Amino acid sequence: MHVDGSVAGNAETGMGGAGGSDTVAAWARVKRRLRAELGEDVFASWFARLELVEVVSGTARLSVPTRFLKSWIESHYLDRVLATFRSEVESVSLIEVGVRGAGAPPRVVSGAVKSSAPASPLARLQAASNAQPSSGEMSFPAEAESSSQARGEASSDLNGAPLDNRLTFASFVVGRSNALAHAAAERVARHDGQGALYNPLYFHAGVGLGKTHLLHGIGHAARESGRRVIYLTADRFMYGFVNALKTQSALAFKEKLRAIDLLILDDVQFIQGKSIQAEFGHTINSLIDAGRQVVVASDRPPTELEALEERVRSRLAGGLVVEIGTLDEQLRMSILSARLAAVRVAHPNFEVSPTVATYVARAITANGRDLEGAVNRLLAHATLTGTAVTMETAETAIRDLVKNREPKRIKIEDIQKLVASRYNVSRSDILSERRTAAVVKPRQIAMYLSKVLTLRSLPEIGRRFGGRDHTTVLHAVRKIDKLIGEDNVLNDEVELLKRMLQD
Repeated sequence: MHVDGSVAGNAETGMGGAGGSDTVAAWARVKRRLRAELGEDVFASWFARLELVEVVSGTARLSVPTRFLKSWIESHYLDRVLATFRSEVESVSLIEVGVRGAGAPPRVVSGAVKSSAPASPLARLQAASNAQPSSGEMSFPAEAESSSQARGEASSDLNGAPLDNRLTFASFVVGRSNALAHAAAERVARHDGQGALYNPLYFHAGVGLGKTHLLHGIGHAARESGRRVIYLTADRFMYGFVNALKTQSALAFKEKLRAIDLLILDDVQFIQGKSIQAEFGHTINSLIDAGRQVVVASDRPPTELEALEERVRSRLAGGLVVEIGTLDEQLRMSILSARLAAVRVAHPNFEVSPTVATYVARAITANGRDLEGAVNRLLAHATLTGTAVTMETAETAIRDLVKNREPKRIKIEDIQKLVASRYNVSRSDILSERRTAAVVKPRQIAMYLSKVLTLRSLPEIGRRFGGRDHTTVLHAVRKIDKLIGEDNVLNDEVELLKRMLQD
């Protein structure tokens, strides 16, 4: 598994920053607060790849890997980031967000910034696409050089996003939790017969468990066999479609996208906008019907992609759906050992004792990215101080990674099943229209827990409870919230259910 920690590594060592390690520590606190305030899913989606570059003269310069991410953060969260950063470092009065590797200077936003997002997702994407691509990024589809080219004579080299040469099957560490996903990925990538296998092949897992690594591995292996492959992140698919609409080359965009052998799409949960979702569905259907292979990855199973139409979710679920599980200790140790070995190639004097390595593998349980971050921190300590890595220094270096373990993602279905079991009713009773007291109380408790333990909106929760209106959910949440403040027995019941769901 690979995690790009280059910018993070610079931030860790205080590169160009005012305040050095103090500034780095402040930024770590800022990210912890954002994670706590916004929730794990929102943080992982929009802030996990937001990194501190430097703080100079009251200006905090941050970076993200894509223009779409930059635009989204600036439109929706920049005021919150600024306020949170300022609460930790009072001297910070300006925020600059740039795209890593971008040639143009990042947009400067002051403390008076206003969140002025366009009204619709499509309009927001159109606004994001107005920015010129950086020298380090590939535009998709190719930028038009003339009006005639913009109207359909786009480049025939439609390669999508670049594949990372480090993310191959050879560098993927296989364990019990990902063995099935790895086997399916290799079968699909090396399939040379007629038609497609497991179409579509759908991976889902939490952050940092290897989905993207497998997708890149499939892309590399398929290209080596001469197949035409396009690898796209969801934001690049959306950007490409919006840009095609803007340049009136949508037909060429669709035709070229559907004329490939293998489409690989990452982070499908981020696809939004009615017209973009419709085009995504048409593209998937066209490729599958034509016998072309489709591989998709998301952070949740197809049935939970509530933003997509039911028929699209059904098509995605019609192939092979594979969940990549959490990393067990043996797999974490294997990943850590592989990363340490890779680092020692560039730093021969860097040594980590087996005792320290075992401690790190046991302490960091969330994902492979945190393991990679731990290695980067240990390396920074060894190279900057010139001293050996001891247990004490390791504990200090990875302290925040241990504290910020990714919490268990609770599903509404699990809440419904547990509540039904505790109150001796069936899950179908909770979803039904029955209004008896024996059913209404557990139904309202389940709605309340769904609101406080998940990031689902009230309308989404209502749909999961038999298609109820969001006002029904709001009434249930307010009623249970009031009752647990008055009834200690009910409060204890609800707290017990919370602990059972979170353990």
